[in-house]
Amino acid sequence: MYRFTLPRDLYHGKDALSSLKNLSGKKAVVVVGGGSMKRFGFLDKAVDYLKEAGMEVKLIEGVEPDPSVETVMKGAAVMREFEPDWIVAMGGGSPIDAAKAMWVFYEYPNTTFEEIITPFSFPTLRTKAKFCAIPSTSGTATEVTAFSVITDYAKGIKYPLADFNITPDVAIVDPALAETMPAKLTAHTGMDAMTHAIEAYVSTLNCEYTDPLALHAIELIHDNLKKSYEGDMACRDKMHDAQCLAGMAFSNALLGIVHSMAHKTGAAFTGGHIIHGCANAMYLPKVIKYNSKDPVAAERYAKIAKFINLKGETTEELVDALIAELRSMNDQLNIPQGIKNYGPGGVKADESIIDEKEFLEKLPEVAKNAIADACTGSNPRQPNQEEMEKLLKACYYDTEIDF
Repeated sequence: MYRFTLPRDLYHGKDALSSLKNLSGKKAVVVVGGGSMKRFGFLDKAVDYLKEAGMEVKLIEGVEPDPSVETVMKGAAVMREFEPDWIVAMGGGSPIDAAKAMWVFYEYPNTTFEEIITPFSFPTLRTKAKFCAIPSTSGTATEVTAFSVITDYAKGIKYPLADFNITPDVAIVDPALAETMPAKLTAHTGMDAMTHAIEAYVSTLNCEYTDPLALHAIELIHDNLKKSYEGDMACRDKMHDAQCLAGMAFSNALLGIVHSMAHKTGAAFTGGHIIHGCANAMYLPKVIKYNSKDPVAAERYAKIAKFINLKGETTEELVDALIAELRSMNDQLNIPQGIKNYGPGGVKADESIIDEKEFLEKLPEVAKNAIADACTGSNPRQPNQEEMEKLLKACYYDTEIDF
C-alpha cells in the first residue's frame, strides 16, 4: 500500500497571493526570512490580505538560511504566547521549513527535537493551527511536502524531518515572488528541483501517481532553467510550477542518497556551508553512475534521458548521456563539478572553501551520518561505509565512479 498526500488547496499563477484573504481564522503568525519579502513588498501585501480576512497578525522575522534548532524553539515560544490559528510561512525553503518545525513545538511544548528526528514520528498536528506556505524560490517545494530540514549546529548535522503531518494545508505558488530571485539562487534552487524529480523517479517508492509528476518536472526544468537563470521571466514562471510538481513527486516517493550526502556535508566543515542546491547539482551525476549498477534504476534513468530527447542506443549510453547533460547544465549555470572547486557562494573557483585535509579527516563520520540519513532508505542501491566514503571522495575530487 502507498500513500499520496498533498495540501488541501493549492493556489497558483499570477496574483495567487491574494487567496490569503480567503482564509478563515482569528490570528495569524507570519514567518519570514532575511528581508527580501519585505523589500519587494510581498510581506506587506500578505499582512494586508490576512487583515482583510479579519485576522490579527504577528510577524516572526529573520529566519536564517539553514535554520537552527534554536531559531525553531524561539519561534515556537512566540507562537505559544500569541496563540495563532494560522501559521503562514513565506520566502525560501528556510523560513517555511523553520515554521513547520515551530508548528510542532507550538502545539506540543513538551516534545523534544530528538523525538521528531525519527521519520514519521510526529505527534498529530492541527490541534491549534493550520499551515499555509508561500514559496519565493523555485527549488525546495516545501510548500507541498512532508519534509523540513533543520540544522543542529552543535553537531554540524542537518536533519531532514519527515512526516505527513507537516504537509501544509494551503500552498500559494505565485510566480511573482520567484521573479525576484538573483541568478545564482535561480541556478541552485533549479538544480535542487531537478534532483528532487530525478531522485523521486528512481526511488524504490515511486508509483503511478508520482512518476508523471517527476517526468514532467524534469522536462520543464530541462527546458526552462538556463533561460530562467539568464533572466527570462516567462521561463522563471515555468520553473516555479516545475519545482512544485517535483515536490509533489518526492514528498510521496521520497528521495535518495544525493540528498543524504548533501544534508550531511552541508554544515560539516569549518570553511563554510555547502549550499544545498549546489551540493545536489555536484553530487547528482556521481550518484546516477553509482545507482546505475542497479538494472531497474538504470532503465529508469534511461527513460528520463529519452523523455528529454537525449541520444543513446543502449541503456548505458542513455545513462551516460543523462550524466553528461546534467554536467553541462552545471557548467552553464556556473556550478562547480566537485567540492575541490567550490568557491564562496557555490560558484566555480580555482580553490575550494572546504579544506581538503579537514574533508578527509571528517570523511568517515560524514559518510556514516549520510548512510543514516532519512533519505537513504529509498535509494535504489544501499551503500556501505566504504562505498559512501568513495562516493564522497569522488564528489570532492570530481573523479569517475567505477564501483
